[in-house]
Amino acid sequence: MTRGFKAQKFFPAETAGGIAYLKSLAGPLPDSVFCPTGGISAETAPDYLGLPNVACVGGSWIATKEMIANHCWETIKNNAEKAGSLTFR
Repeated sequence: MTRGFKAQKFFPAETAGGIAYLKSLAGPLPDSVFCPTGGISAETAPDYLGLPNVACVGGSWIATKEMIANHCWETIKNNAEKAGSLTFR
């Protein structure tokens, strides 16, 4: 942050405190935004996206190693479309 970086990756989000931890950072770091990754699922992503200090999320549920290895391109495409239309909670 002292070098001007305002956007930070937060990994591994779920095991490092998840939503509660990001909420606790909002006060002391009001100008920072985060991209939580690690343990985020399609079900929990909207909760993260609802936080004012979260700009985006990352999730391997969109394209798992198995999906890629098995050439499940249609599934990956559908998962990406679903991720792109997530609603905030």
